[in-house]
Amino acid sequence: MNTFKDYTMEQLQLPLSFEDFIPENHLVRVVNTIVDSLDLEPLYDRYKKGGCPAYHPRMMLKVMIYSYSQKIYSSRQIAKALRENINFMWIAGGNKPDFRTINRFRLGMKDIIEDVFYDIIKLLIEKKYINMQNYFLDGTKIEANANKYTFVWNKSVKKYDARLDEKIREHLREIDHVVAKENQIYLDEDLEELGENSRITVAQVESVVQSIDKKLETTPEDKSLKKKSREFKKDILPRKQKYEKSLSVFNGRNSYSKTDHDATFMRMKEDAMLNGQLKPGYNIQIGTENRYIIGFTIHPNPTDTKTLIPHLKHIEKRLGRLPENIIADSGYGSEENYEYLEEKKLGNYVKYSKFHWEKKKKNRENPYLAENMLYDIESDSFICADNRKLKHIGNWKHVTEAGYETQRNIYRCEDCSGCSHADLCKKSVGPRTIRISHRLNELKRKANENLCSEQGLKLRSRRVVEVEQVFGRIKGCWSFRRFYLRGTDKVKIEWGLISIAHNITKMALEG
Repeated sequence: MNTFKDYTMEQLQLPLSFEDFIPENHLVRVVNTIVDSLDLEPLYDRYKKGGCPAYHPRMMLKVMIYSYSQKIYSSRQIAKALRENINFMWIAGGNKPDFRTINRFRLGMKDIIEDVFYDIIKLLIEKKYINMQNYFLDGTKIEANANKYTFVWNKSVKKYDARLDEKIREHLREIDHVVAKENQIYLDEDLEELGENSRITVAQVESVVQSIDKKLETTPEDKSLKKKSREFKKDILPRKQKYEKSLSVFNGRNSYSKTDHDATFMRMKEDAMLNGQLKPGYNIQIGTENRYIIGFTIHPNPTDTKTLIPHLKHIEKRLGRLPENIIADSGYGSEENYEYLEEKKLGNYVKYSKFHWEKKKKNRENPYLAENMLYDIESDSFICADNRKLKHIGNWKHVTEAGYETQRNIYRCEDCSGCSHADLCKKSVGPRTIRISHRLNELKRKANENLCSEQGLKLRSRRVVEVEQVFGRIKGCWSFRRFYLRGTDKVKIEWGLISIAHNITKMALEG
């Protein structure tokens, strides 16, 4: 006869406390301890006095952090876990807020999420988990919660807007010609104001519509004017309003999504179709030390070059100081960024675009490259492989998208005729011309010395382990590859929660 252990569903069993079922060093206990140590007064101040009592904000914050550490990001799934998962039941004290309450609390964290995050960073510094010495900076692109086919492109809008401006001018010429037959001056000021090269604004179109309506009051039988008035009101003005609104949304970007105006179309590493398809997303910049996330910023631009300075300024503002050394890949190596690191007296371990390229023997020994030409300081000229001089003929100034003004010195050979090296030295028909930035070369030289030093070699080898391991946990282990909320403020809430969850989880593992 088979024997089984006793199975009686109705019988009460001890212990009755949830806490007795949770191991001593469980992650949920660490989350509870860390959040209890924080000053959440700014969070309390957001609640109104009186009325129906709200769920305790400290409890809600614990639930949000712990849920993100468990790969649970949906408010409905969090509400489900509060009813079914014993760890959630314990940390919530038996409270069971519904998904609407959970989502409302999360959306209300946009003003305090960074305060909570940086309070935990200060706690990590105090407990010696991090010391703000080596700051490993890198970025990743996370897909936005937006339709990937509802894109709006800056160039297209400008093209259609220019066509509409030309159409408006043609209509105004026709109207002015018709009215001039009656020996009346009409819309002359409008035609002068709407110059051929200037962009027509919504206000100007509205002014034209008012002028036409005013004219129709005196000549209501004019069918051509009625037709123009109808076309301006039903077609031209709405389109002009649409284009002007789109141009204001771009704010220096090349594109945006109709379902999330803050998202920009970028190339993602996660490309299921393997065709380089653009998707709406955000450029997330993080800095790590000992694989803790020390700081993060959200950027709409897909390239990393313009993110370093805003990111470090934000860290300095929040923590009151900057790390000693900055370590980053070649995506951040620009003259503007190097100047900033020099100004702040920070250790520059940021690669530049040709750092590995110039280490190859074939490039290092190529006498025709501008980088390998001899420079004569006294005559301010370069000497080519045929021992001819490339003299300084002028400067070229360029202002970057971030507003930084850089200068390139232009050097040109006086005469390349009869040179036996011409076929290998130059591709153009005219004499060899090169553009050089002496300041950038000096900054690159300093960066190269740092990167090739003993400490630089150690930091370079640690960089891929530091940052990529963090991204690996978040995007790989925790499957966080797409935001659930829309808009920069809400995206910041989600990334703040995921960063806090990562840091506390790592603290729990280290004990």
